[in-house]
Amino acid sequence: MGNIEDWRNKIDETDKKLVELLNERAQYADEIGKIKQQFGLEAYSPKREKEVLENILKHNKGPLNDLALRRVFERIIDESRKLEREAMSERKNSKQ
Repeated sequence: MGNIEDWRNKIDETDKKLVELLNERAQYADEIGKIKQQFGLEAYSPKREKEVLENILKHNKGPLNDLALRRVFERIIDESRKLEREAMSERKNSKQ
């Protein structure tokens, strides 16, 4: 079973990986924002968000239940959209 410190160390390592992956995801969202901006599209895409949520729930094997995972990803998506909007605004302002 191991001791509590071993498990805490595993959590710390997993958290580091999550931070890296979340930042990688944010970079992808920024690139998508560039494309959307180029074509005059809005940052918010409800259809795509629905697809993302359906995709993550399809791959959920627990122990987090679907509702918990949905809440986590809704927050991730919200922060990605915020970042995307801010980057789009900055790019727009820098062109003026």
